Amino acid sequence: MRKVKAPRGRFITIAAVVCVPFLTGFRVGESERPTAVPPANVAIEDAFWTPRLETNRKVTIPLVFEQCEKTGRIDNFAKAGDLVKGSFKGIYFNDSDVYKIIEAASYSLRTYPDPNLEAYVDGVIDKIAAAQWRDGYLYTFYSLPVRQPEKRWTNLKDMHELYCAGHLFEAATAYYETTGKMDFLNVATRLADHIDSVFGPDKRVGVPGHEEIEIGLVKLYRVTGDHKYIRLAKFFIDHRGRANDRSLYGAYHQDHMPVTEQRQAVGHAVRAGYLYSGMADVAAWTEAGDYVHALDFLWTNVVSNKLYITGGIGSRHEGERFGENYELPNRTAYCESCAAIANAMWNHRMFLLKADARYIDVLERVIYNGFLSSVSLSGEKFFYPNPLESDGKYAFNKGMTTRRKWFECACCPPNIARFMASLGEYIYAQNDDAIYVNLFVGSTVTVNLKGNTVRLTQKTDYPWDGEVEIAVEPQHPAEFSIYLRIPGWLQNRPVPSDLYRYLRRTRSGMNMRIGDLSVGLQMKKGFARIQREWNKGDVIKIHLPMPIRRVLCNNNVKENVGKVSLERGPIVFCAESADNSGHALNIVLGDDTELEAEYRQDLLGGVTVLRGNAYGTYAATAAESSVLKKQPFTAIPYYAWSNRGAGEMAVWLARKADAAKAAAE
Repeated sequence: MRKVKAPRGRFITIAAVVCVPFLTGFRVGESERPTAVPPANVAIEDAFWTPRLETNRKVTIPLVFEQCEKTGRIDNFAKAGDLVKGSFKGIYFNDSDVYKIIEAASYSLRTYPDPNLEAYVDGVIDKIAAAQWRDGYLYTFYSLPVRQPEKRWTNLKDMHELYCAGHLFEAATAYYETTGKMDFLNVATRLADHIDSVFGPDKRVGVPGHEEIEIGLVKLYRVTGDHKYIRLAKFFIDHRGRANDRSLYGAYHQDHMPVTEQRQAVGHAVRAGYLYSGMADVAAWTEAGDYVHALDFLWTNVVSNKLYITGGIGSRHEGERFGENYELPNRTAYCESCAAIANAMWNHRMFLLKADARYIDVLERVIYNGFLSSVSLSGEKFFYPNPLESDGKYAFNKGMTTRRKWFECACCPPNIARFMASLGEYIYAQNDDAIYVNLFVGSTVTVNLKGNTVRLTQKTDYPWDGEVEIAVEPQHPAEFSIYLRIPGWLQNRPVPSDLYRYLRRTRSGMNMRIGDLSVGLQMKKGFARIQREWNKGDVIKIHLPMPIRRVLCNNNVKENVGKVSLERGPIVFCAESADNSGHALNIVLGDDTELEAEYRQDLLGGVTVLRGNAYGTYAATAAESSVLKKQPFTAIPYYAWSNRGAGEMAVWLARKADAAKAAAE
């Protein structure tokens, strides 16, 4: 235990800070449960992801900081700290955007040390610290033009004080873990201690209108070892839906019944995803089996009824919310970028609870499709919603038909930046005597298995190619297990439900070798387990065939009846007008149309496209009725659409002419 000086002479106690973050921790009766390998132990060197991480570092993160300066978000802290004069500028929850981009910078600095960026972030943190009240409270909207203590905690449903605090906690722990500097962590613990002094058993009962603080409190607990933070997270979760001491907010806020009784994912999709992530976090550190039971129902409801083929969630623009079961429109799909991130976070946490590959299957679908579509290839323009169809006219993206540089409510850009920068956290996991390879990303990971340092080096051209090599280098020869995820798409299962299915089943054709010896697949929860004595020089070679697959949707999704989507490996494809005679919604792709995959280095930063011949249906003229015309067909990865301007796009294509929209020639 050690004491660290905090602002204004206060001291906080940090318990085993350096050791706690990822690889240790209390797991009740779950010794085999994996933990995430910290990003600091993962070095990514990958043809697909490294350029995107570079763009995130060089373009997206600086752009978001610049916008936070231009829009007054950072100045709000300086004003609240009496460093400059002025009134509050922007939306009341704008503090959270600053915290999220600091978190993004923290993750980026782990991989790409940058003294200039670190010094800049230190300066922003100084302004945040100056804005903190003497009792630890911090929220600039109630601090300007003067501090208004009478307003604190008076509207938990709408004002996002606790939401902003949660993002501060996440950012502060990330910055501490990266730099070892205590200033921001001290701000976080002072605020958390203040909140703990207000809320809890025998104190005030209340819950946040927008969940997030639960995730941040668990991260604070993980870093400091202070159990009051995880108790407070559980308090907020346990009091949702309980009307004993307060009025409920309703289903939109997941506050219509106790969380342990909830069985349907309802309301605002981002709030729901953050709630479910927080529940999983608390369950991983406490005996909250009732949380896990409820999460099983909620997850099944989402993947069986409310999940887009891209991994997006939240079908309605109105309220940014879930619709009814099977309500999955394409053109008006909301699929908020923040909701994709929340879905990825939740599924990763479910994997950490269950060690089951089906959660990583969903995570992978989100990462390569519904998340990656949210940012332009240049890294400087963003989608807020991510629809699965566009007519090139409907201004779905906050008034625009394509990506835009910024939003008044700018929750998505910094969230995209922080998730991109944290990619390394999702690739591997471990327990005491096993390593899990969740994602196929060129990288090197170092873990400790019972005192033996083990390094894995993964080489691959995934997602364009299914050849993967993993070199195993234990410090000393030792017996342990390596779990290799066999993707659901390779097992004739697009998602872990009957919501989507492949038109035709295929034999996987995969194989695995160590050196020249074939390895029989010993499957466990979607992973191929290889248990043996490993020696330096052992190399696992995996062949994952990537045929082009046609995907059909459950007939309960009325809009997709008579339509088909295309996949290859983890990538969902779409047709865009730029490649298809100026249209996409009129395309008719028959079930037996032959398609081939071709890698195009010159297109959209380097992509595999699907090519063949299809038909276009064209509207009637005075001389003839509507006609079908054979034409070349090209499909591009969904994530890359709308990088060449506005136009038509479709993920779901007609199998016959009556399901297509005739175009004018």
